[in-house]
Amino acid sequence: TWLILLAATVAGCVVAAVLNIVIEKVAYRPLRNAPRLAPLITAIGMPILLQALAMVIWKPNVKSFPSMLPTDPYFIGEAVITPTQIMILVVTVMSLAVLMYIVHYTRIGRAMRATAENPRVAALMGVKPDAVISATFAIGAVLAAIAGVMYASNYGTAQHFMGFLPGLKAFTAAVFGGIGHLAGAVVGGVLLGLIEAIGSGYLGTLTGGLLGSHYADIFAFIVLIIVLTLRPSGLLGERVADRA
Repeated sequence: TWLILLAATVAGCVVAAVLNIVIEKVAYRPLRNAPRLAPLITAIGMPILLQALAMVIWKPNVKSFPSMLPTDPYFIGEAVITPTQIMILVVTVMSLAVLMYIVHYTRIGRAMRATAENPRVAALMGVKPDAVISATFAIGAVLAAIAGVMYASNYGTAQHFMGFLPGLKAFTAAVFGGIGHLAGAVVGGVLLGLIEAIGSGYLGTLTGGLLGSHYADIFAFIVLIIVLTLRPSGLLGERVADRA
């Protein structure tokens, strides 16, 4: 069973990477020099299109996702954690470590940072921006596929709409921590999760259980509004290169 899940995860990563490269070439590359509003609208419309296609292919019904680990939880003081959540934490840390190594210590990582800073100057230095951007889309797709498997493993279900809200929260975490700052995204994600958990807990307590976990999502967007209003660059600030 583990081998089947591992094979399915690898296949999902490959399919997601290929699909994302195609999307970049078809939907984003022609708009690279267009006004910023055009790529923004495309970024909003593309997930809706993909969700609709997934609904047509796999139907809108919720699908069960197999659990590979025991369901008996561990109690650490007042906290409760399951083996699946421990696995998710381990895989997340490993994925983040690999991503940071790629970005900061590999040739493709240097090319990615150079292209993000100034694609024209990077091209003059021998970097191929189109190839770098496609590679970046592929890496993002692989990480998204891994995240999808972990998300489905935690809740035991999968459906075509399952990635929409986590995607919005991921964007919120990135803005919260600081756009373009990997450490900031991690800090933003952890703080956002704590804010949601504590906020929904207190909300449930104050309302006698009438409001609680079902309203946890509102805290993510409250944080997004506050951050964009008071500190648009995020907690750690937007990464800006030093200029001589």
